[in-house]
Amino acid sequence: MSDAWVLGRARELIATVQRTDRAEQFRVAETLDDLLTETRRRGEPVLVAQLLRAAALARLVTRGLADDAEPLLDEMLAHTKRHGLALLRADAHALRGRLLVLKEQEDSALTEIARALALLDDLPAPEVHYGRRMWDRLLSSALNDCWIVLNQLGVYEAAEEVIARAHQAIRDSAGPHEITLQLMNRVKMLLGWGLRLERVGRGEDASEKFRTAASMTIAVEAPFAESLFPRRPGIPAVEQVGVLAAALALATPAAAHVDRLRRLVAEQGYPHEKLLVTIALSRCLVADGRRTEATEALLDARQTEAEDTSQPSMRLNLIRELTNAALPDEPSPEREATGLLTDYASALEGELWSMRESQIATLNTRREHERLSAEHGAITQQAMQDPLTGLPNRRALDERLRTLATSTSSEPLSVALVDLDGFKDVNDQHSHAEGDAVLRVVASTLRDALRSDDIVARYGGDEFVILLPGAPRSAATQALTRAVRAVSSLPRHLSHGVTLSVGLVCLRAQESAEEVLSRADAAMYQAKRRGGDQITSSLSEEDGADSADGASDRAEERRGATHSQGADPAAAPGMHP
Repeated sequence: MSDAWVLGRARELIATVQRTDRAEQFRVAETLDDLLTETRRRGEPVLVAQLLRAAALARLVTRGLADDAEPLLDEMLAHTKRHGLALLRADAHALRGRLLVLKEQEDSALTEIARALALLDDLPAPEVHYGRRMWDRLLSSALNDCWIVLNQLGVYEAAEEVIARAHQAIRDSAGPHEITLQLMNRVKMLLGWGLRLERVGRGEDASEKFRTAASMTIAVEAPFAESLFPRRPGIPAVEQVGVLAAALALATPAAAHVDRLRRLVAEQGYPHEKLLVTIALSRCLVADGRRTEATEALLDARQTEAEDTSQPSMRLNLIRELTNAALPDEPSPEREATGLLTDYASALEGELWSMRESQIATLNTRREHERLSAEHGAITQQAMQDPLTGLPNRRALDERLRTLATSTSSEPLSVALVDLDGFKDVNDQHSHAEGDAVLRVVASTLRDALRSDDIVARYGGDEFVILLPGAPRSAATQALTRAVRAVSSLPRHLSHGVTLSVGLVCLRAQESAEEVLSRADAAMYQAKRRGGDQITSSLSEEDGADSADGASDRAEERRGATHSQGADPAAAPGMHP
C-alpha cells in the first residue's frame, strides 16, 4: 500500500462513517485503526497525523465512541507539536473542541477553537513536501472542523467567517467531494441560523437564510454525483440527503415535501441533522392542516434524540417548534396560558441573543491571547535554540542539566559529550557550508537514534551534549552505540566520513553541571585518542591524571581547530569547562 493509497482510503472511510449505520461505523473505526498502525510503523509524520485525525473523527461521529477519541487527539497534539506540523496541530485543537461540545463543556470548547484559529492565523508558508493541493485540503479541513464547533455553539457570525476562509482555501484546487462538503455545511449553518433568528422574532431575516440555503441545495446536485459520499447513483441529492430536503421545505413549507421528509428522517445521519429534517417535516404537516401528526413527529424526535449533545441550540429549536405545533388554532384558556409562557421564553431568547456578542468577543479575545502567547513562545524558543541544527543551544542545555541534576525522578542521569571525528577536514577540504550541512545531518541522526526522553543539545562548534535521564551506564551505552553506528553508516555524500567520539559519565551525588560536563569532556578526549568512532566511560577516579592531561591537550587542539559557523556564541571554542 502506497502512502497515497492509505490516505485516499482514509478519506473514503471518513466520508462513509458519517452516513451509515452504527454497526458499519464500528467497522470503519477498526479499519482506520489498522491503517493507523501501518502508518505508525512507516513513521512518516504528516501521514501519521492525518490517520490520527481520521481515527479520532470516526469516533467523534459514532455515538458511544466519543470518549475513545480523547487519547487519539492527545497523541495527535503531541505528535504535531513534536514535528512542527502547525496546520494539523490546529486541526487537533478543533477536534478537541468538538469533543468538549459533546461533553457539554462549551466554554472550554470555545477556548480550543480560539487556539486553533490563532495557529491558522499565523501559519508559515506551505512546505514543499506537502504539495499545494494537499496543503489547501488540510487547511480547508482544519477550518471546517473549527466551523463545526462554532456552528454547534450557535456563534453563526464567526462560523460564517471561518467557512468563507475554508471555501477560499480550496477554491482553485477543490474536487467534487470538497465542493459538496462546503455547500452542505453552509446549508446546515443557514438553516440553524434561520431557526435561531426566528426565536428572537426576526422572521424576515430567517426567511432570507432559508431561501439562500434552498438555492445552495440546487447547486449541490452536480458535485454530489461525483463525491465520496455514499449515495444511490442516478437519484438526486435532495432525495438522499436530509438537510438538503429540509432546506427546500423550510423555504416553502408544503404537503409536497412530506413523503420525502418522512423517508429521510428515518434514515441514518447525525442527530442534529435529523432534528432539522423533523422540524421541516412538522412545518409541512402544519401547512397541510395536519397539526396532530406534526406534534407526534416532534415528540418522537425529542424522545429518540434526547441524549444528543452535539448541538445544544438545535434542541431548543425543537422545543420551540413543539410548543408552536401543540397550540390549538382557536382561542382558548390553554392557548392563552401557553401564550404567556411563549412571551416569557421570547424575553429569555432576547437576552440569550444579546449574549452572543459577548461570546464572539470572548472568542476574539482568546484568539488574540493565544496568538500573542504563541509569538512570545516562538521568541523564547529562538533564544533557547541553535539556529543551525534546531537543537537546544548551550543556554537551554545548562538550564535543563541544572534541573535534572536536582531531580530525583531523573536518577540515574547519564551525560555524554560528543565530538565529530574528521570534521576539521570537511571545513578545510570543502567549505563551511558543507560543514553546516554535516552538522545538521548528524543532529538529525542523533535525535532519531536515541530515546524520545533523551535530550540532544548543540554544545558549540562540532560538539554535542546528550542527557539520558533514568538511564544507568549500561542502558546509556546501548543507546549511544546506536547513535555512533547510525552516524558511521550515513552515506558519504551526507557525512563526508565523519564519525563520533563519545565521552560518557554518570552524574554523581552533589556534583555540579560544570563538573559533570568536565568529566564527560575528558572521557570524550580519551575516545578520540584511541582512534575515535567509539564510546569511552570514565569508570573511576584513577582516570584523574589521564583526564587532566587529556583536557589540557584538548584545549590546545581547540585553539588550532577550525569550526563550522552558526554555533551558539556562548559556546565558542575553548570556552566550555
